[in-house]
Amino acid sequence: MTTIQTAARFPIRLVESGPAGGAILAARIAAQCGLDEVLSFDVGGTTAKLCLIDNARPQTSRQFEIARAARFVKGSGMPVRIPVIEMIEIGAGGGSIAGVDRLGRLTVGPKSAGSEPGPVAFGRGGKEPTVTDSDVILGYIIPDTFAEGQFKLHPEAAKEALEREVGVKLNLDGVGAADGVSRIVDESMASAGRMHAVESGKDLGSRSMIAFGGNGPLHASRVARSAGVSRIIIPPNPGVGSAVGFLFAPVSFEIVRSSYTLLNSMNFGLINTLFDQMISEAKSVVEQGAGLAETNTQRSAFMRYNGQGHEIEIPLTDDVITEKDIDPLTLAFEEEYRKQFSRPVPGMEIEILNWAVSVSTHDAEVSKIPDKPCLTTLIPNETRPITCDVDGTLKQAALFTRENLNPGDHIIGPALVTEPQTTTFVSADFSVYVDGSENLVLIQDQKGSA
Repeated sequence: MTTIQTAARFPIRLVESGPAGGAILAARIAAQCGLDEVLSFDVGGTTAKLCLIDNARPQTSRQFEIARAARFVKGSGMPVRIPVIEMIEIGAGGGSIAGVDRLGRLTVGPKSAGSEPGPVAFGRGGKEPTVTDSDVILGYIIPDTFAEGQFKLHPEAAKEALEREVGVKLNLDGVGAADGVSRIVDESMASAGRMHAVESGKDLGSRSMIAFGGNGPLHASRVARSAGVSRIIIPPNPGVGSAVGFLFAPVSFEIVRSSYTLLNSMNFGLINTLFDQMISEAKSVVEQGAGLAETNTQRSAFMRYNGQGHEIEIPLTDDVITEKDIDPLTLAFEEEYRKQFSRPVPGMEIEILNWAVSVSTHDAEVSKIPDKPCLTTLIPNETRPITCDVDGTLKQAALFTRENLNPGDHIIGPALVTEPQTTTFVSADFSVYVDGSENLVLIQDQKGSA
């Protein structure tokens, strides 16, 4: 969050600011649940956005690409050096268009039907089948309750489009084509998450997923299975997760300045003076939007081995840098380097290119979620036929409305939990319960197949 004046001075920092709200929400939920390692999973109509969150803080970066020639191809845009919440974005959302390429391969995205004309099932002029059309055919989206009944879905039109554009070319019926589209898009999202984690020297297996967005809860259990994640949290109001996240965002400002030095021959007076200037400037900006509210100040150094082209950000813990900080900084850099590149390089000098300061107001108070309630397994009054994503067979999914669930309610998959903005699909190998803060918590603890 910032002021109009600051936004006008630095408009480049508004790039991709919308999805950042979702990462802030996921970080807050991670703090509430006491989770140290989280994967934020935000899926809308055109894209899926994933972010790694550690110790309730989203992973950040100091570089970003704008004006990409190919939106989802890294390296095809103009690099800018700005502080951003680091996310990986792929062309996989509800409106992503499915087809068969010249080599006879089933493809999904990155081209999207968008909101106009939208998926074929919406009956608004769309002709090309999309991920949403597949979800309708597989039974995961309920026509009668979709968008609170504001417009009618057309399953038969969606099925015909899938058969025409995919099924005929691959010798599949409409359901088979829909199942193929679903599996392709879910694997694409899971693969992107795994790759992002590996590039950051991290692993998804130990993480919980926090899923939101219009399509996040619908695909979460399928993507989680493929990514090796066994726990998913769906917060209240997931369809507007990014907007909710901004309600908790602090007023903050970050400054990065260059001052090259070798770690072992640092001019401590020069660096400390530089930090004092940056902190004063950053605090003055924050005070414009937050008055005299108490602030947090975080400082860091961008370090690398002498001659390398990639820096690693290392937090600084002391207010003043002195000679006694050299050894701890060396150890911190080598440890982070080991995480990302397997081992440090002995005997190499370490250099620092940039120094950063972030000043922000205190995060909104986070109350811990009450202890896990005693669970009561619910017997469904209503079921719906779906094509099971685990074994491809036709199964009856339990049907529940989220507003009628209470803390402690427990449901065995397969199940669909509907709400006005989205539907949470609980795969056959998952169960779900409502925790003390009314989050849906999905756990992979079922056999899943018949």
